[in-house]
Amino acid sequence: MAQRRHDPERDVPPPGFGRAGTRALEIAENVVYAGIALLLVVAALALLVLAGRTAWTLTGDLAEQPLLELLDVLLLVFIVVELLFAVRTTVEKRELVAEPFLVIGVIASIKEIVVLSVEAAGVVGEGAVFTDRMVEIAVLGVLVALLGITSLLLRRKEREPDEGEGGTPEARAA
Repeated sequence: MAQRRHDPERDVPPPGFGRAGTRALEIAENVVYAGIALLLVVAALALLVLAGRTAWTLTGDLAEQPLLELLDVLLLVFIVVELLFAVRTTVEKRELVAEPFLVIGVIASIKEIVVLSVEAAGVVGEGAVFTDRMVEIAVLGVLVALLGITSLLLRRKEREPDEGEGGTPEARAA
């Protein structure tokens, strides 16, 4: 293995805050992330309590509205938990990871499609209002497809070796 030559530029500290300032910012960043995570956990627990209360009302009456409310709250719990996962991943890897946010977009879009579907069922035959709901559902459906494709492409990209790794370009393509 060839030994690298000494690079005098590596001895010069990078411009900016210096070591102490960078460390202070890192600590502040961790405190902020911890606060966000704590608030997300509290929100998820509160939403679970609300979901439990809504489910309890379903024991006596299996009406459409409480079921829709329960589904709405549970999908919101999924969104909050995915946000919590995104915060945890960001703290662990020290970089912003896109995939959790794509999943949040898919869940939020599906949540809205469910709500709009019920609303559309209530306005069947009302012309423009019904058409508006159907257009919104179609746009959200396209959004779900695009977010899914983006997530798939992102996963494919992450499986590829970095430039300079894995030998020749022909070997990487195989």
